Amino acid sequence: MRVKLSPFVLAVLLCATNLPLRTVAQNPDTMMPEQSAAKAKQLLQQLTDALGGQKYLSVRESECEGKLAQFGHNGDLTGYVLFRDYWSYPDKNRTDYTKKGVIIDLYSGNEGWTMDKAGVSEQPASSVTDFQEQVKRDIDNLLRLRLKEEGMTFRYGGSGLVDLKQVDWVEIVDRDARTFRLAINRETHLLVRSVVVTRDENTRERAEEVTFYSTYQPRDGVQTPLQIAREHDGRRIYQAFFTTCKYNPGFPADLFTKAALEQRYSEVGKKGKDKKRSSDKDKDKDGDRLAN
Repeated sequence: MRVKLSPFVLAVLLCATNLPLRTVAQNPDTMMPEQSAAKAKQLLQQLTDALGGQKYLSVRESECEGKLAQFGHNGDLTGYVLFRDYWSYPDKNRTDYTKKGVIIDLYSGNEGWTMDKAGVSEQPASSVTDFQEQVKRDIDNLLRLRLKEEGMTFRYGGSGLVDLKQVDWVEIVDRDARTFRLAINRETHLLVRSVVVTRDENTRERAEEVTFYSTYQPRDGVQTPLQIAREHDGRRIYQAFFTTCKYNPGFPADLFTKAALEQRYSEVGKKGKDKKRSSDKDKDKDGDRLAN
């Protein structure tokens, strides 16, 4: 006897029949390497399109300002400082701290300088090395400039939940064995989280740096995360709240040079010294009044 099934039951059976096939097709452990790489590249293309497509890819300069969190040695929040951050990609960065920019850190390739109340000085070699490593880990540099480098491997890392958002993971390994894991929002195709894993060449110790991206807003045609936080091996080391961002503003040719810092110091340093002299004179006058 033939049993007639209702349309609802047929639909349920059809879904149940198709579900295992769909799960197997998207399981990264059962995909061929070529299929996995193709899936990863497809997701990366969706990510760059969501970020602004060609406008995002053509960014070579950025200028952002906002509020930067400060953390103590134990990772506790100690306060905030206003800052302005300039990038000329891939490897020139200048950060002016405080509203008046009286403290500045500047890096240009394999050189670096700092400006404070004592004047302009060379950055320690270790700081320059750390900056060069930061350049290699930078996700914007990765997406804009590094994906076509020789030795890059791509893999689809599967799906999951991140911050209650459904994401797809993409894994990229560069020729120096840095592993990048990108969590891409399945609905918006924007980056939710990035994880960069490295190993010390000598000790082989594993280090993990996790960056969180949120509050995307369009700026000059580019989707920009206005809140970025970063942890290193589970300890919070960076958190920024941006108020404005501009792309390709056209920087002066000398913005990322030692000469620019020396010029800046000649302006703010002189004012600071004049202010101190004026304060000292006022103290001397007050002392004379008390003596009389």
